[in-house]
Amino acid sequence: MKWSDLRRSSNIEDMRSRGPARGMGGGRGGMRLLLPAVQFLIGSKIGRIVLVIGVVAYFLGFNPLALLDSSSQQPQSATQAPSAHEETNAQFVSAVLAQTEDVWQTLFTKEGADYREPKLVLFRQSVQSGCGFASAQTGPFYCPSDQKVYLDLNFFDELEQRHDAPGDFAQAYVIAHEIGHHVQNLVGTLNKSHQAKQTARGESKANAIQVKVELQADCYAGIWAHHVHDLLETGDIQEAMNAASAIGDDTLQKQAQGFVVPDAFTHGSSKQRMQWFQQGYKSGELRACQTGI
Repeated sequence: MKWSDLRRSSNIEDMRSRGPARGMGGGRGGMRLLLPAVQFLIGSKIGRIVLVIGVVAYFLGFNPLALLDSSSQQPQSATQAPSAHEETNAQFVSAVLAQTEDVWQTLFTKEGADYREPKLVLFRQSVQSGCGFASAQTGPFYCPSDQKVYLDLNFFDELEQRHDAPGDFAQAYVIAHEIGHHVQNLVGTLNKSHQAKQTARGESKANAIQVKVELQADCYAGIWAHHVHDLLETGDIQEAMNAASAIGDDTLQKQAQGFVVPDAFTHGSSKQRMQWFQQGYKSGELRACQTGI
């Protein structure tokens, strides 16, 4: 992808220098101290008030276990300085995000709607999002509560080394897919799917609804690729297709457990993910992405 001369987005929130976030639990030491502390506090009226205050404080962003876990009181070591490779990836993410802003702003304007640009948060190891605590193992994700995409840049190395899906446009596909979820949020699809999952009978039915959501996001990524065609180089679309195939549910399940359980799919098979990306890429129009949500 020809990206080096493209404008950079102003919607990047770089949290890498803050180091990993602490989720509720504060490490093993905090967990060891948590149970006896709770038992002690429950035994008195004042203690119960303290517990309530602790819960409120947690939801306001402060981890009360930090007071119990002596390890959390130790100053954290200086965060690792970003390598040149990581900084190049950060610049690439910013350039791709800017292109998604331009494309979706144009498409929304054609529909007589306003496109609200999302933020993209770069983090390391773990992060506290509007949707709760998440580790890098979760992979890139979109949080509708704060309208932000969260990305640990190490995922790009994992995409290449673990999933055998190298290339800058494989990375661009991942970003465009998460922005696709933002589009779904703006048009009400995510809320609609959430309500449908709440009334679904059984986990497999809820999973099937989520698959439709993910496949539509793949299709939206294809729409974006269609509209930045002039920036593409030979092999770029194949890189995106390789990535879509590599992170299909059937492929991941085979790698993890040696067999496939379709009822447990949450993102779609490799074939489905490639097909829907290709459909969006060929059409370039929103109406091509009706996955049945």
